Amino acid sequence: MNERDVIERVLADAQHYRPARQEPAARPFHDGVVLVNGADLNPEPIAWLWQDWLAMGKLHTLAGTPGQGKTTIALSMAATVTTGAAWPDGRRCVLPGKVLIWSGEDDPADTLLPRLLAAGADRSRVYFVGGTRIDGEVCPFDPARDMTALRDAADRIGNVRMILVDPIASAVAGDSHKNTEVRRALQPLVDLAGTMNAALVGITHFSKGGQGVDPAQRVIGSVAFTAVARVVLVAAKVQGDDGEDRRILARGKSNIGPDDGGLTYALEQCEPLPGIHASRIVWGVQVKGTARELLAEPEQDTPAGSKSEAMAFLLERLALGTCPAKTLKQEAIDAGISWKSIRTASEKLGVRKTKGGYQGEWYWNLPGAKDAPKMPKEAQEAQQKNTGTLGAFVEYTGTFDVGGNHE
Repeated sequence: MNERDVIERVLADAQHYRPARQEPAARPFHDGVVLVNGADLNPEPIAWLWQDWLAMGKLHTLAGTPGQGKTTIALSMAATVTTGAAWPDGRRCVLPGKVLIWSGEDDPADTLLPRLLAAGADRSRVYFVGGTRIDGEVCPFDPARDMTALRDAADRIGNVRMILVDPIASAVAGDSHKNTEVRRALQPLVDLAGTMNAALVGITHFSKGGQGVDPAQRVIGSVAFTAVARVVLVAAKVQGDDGEDRRILARGKSNIGPDDGGLTYALEQCEPLPGIHASRIVWGVQVKGTARELLAEPEQDTPAGSKSEAMAFLLERLALGTCPAKTLKQEAIDAGISWKSIRTASEKLGVRKTKGGYQGEWYWNLPGAKDAPKMPKEAQEAQQKNTGTLGAFVEYTGTFDVGGNHE
């Protein structure tokens, strides 16, 4: 091969030559905002532990006035989780598992465990947060410090489906009325529930007063307690149309499902073990309506103008003497006056209600002269608008005794 052929061969090889591709060096991760593109996500449905009531990985707030059995309600839910039994609406708990309970108010041995047993719980699946061991010494649990340790302990347990915090305000080290501090304090708990895919239930109280206000707005403390929660449950005792008290658990708010409807319930005492007494929930029927409607006091939905009419009816009817409540109710309905309006008027007028007789019927009458209340403004208006009321009120203020007999 001559020199020319060598040069041509070198040039030909050079045309087909491609240098090896150099892979770019791995780019180091930098601190900063993490953005997730929507195309990289897959839509997922809400995972429910109890359909429309308790969602996996979400915070729920259970609120109400003292004495409504909020803790007992939560423990009843926990018992269902441990056994996979039926929920109060008849649906089966399809994701049974273990429960973590952190209580700052009740003793596990003499209060919480007996209530769990009364609800039929599998106590081997219930774990109480008793504190944190630091350098061999057990210290009170501090969510700001011990959340990672709690997560590790929960991972060792495995299959935790529900976390109960009573009261939820105990997770807030700062001012529970400051929105920023509450949100910051609740976030580790919310993250814990999300990581473990467990329903988180925090118990809290209603503020005083506030009748007629949306129940979710009556939760004590910062608005963050309801804003951060995806579902707000409210428990209260109200008067039914029949005048009897009943307790209702209702959905006051839900960002992820229906925000109306409720369940009636009652509290009863039982003896789950010999010598061990505890309260438990007896669930009733499902009821329709918003929480505001279901938990409304009688006077809240009284039609305008019916108060004075109801007062006039009571003054004139009870001026005749003591009347059985059942008879009074029927006569009021026949007169086109709602029973709720009558009950409201009876409170304003100070009507006395006495239970007696063989079958324990209720009897209503006007109070006697010595303890008759001052004539309310509403009664004055009723007197001016309705003929015959003035004479009845004269009788009401001094000429009838407790039994309704003329003196």
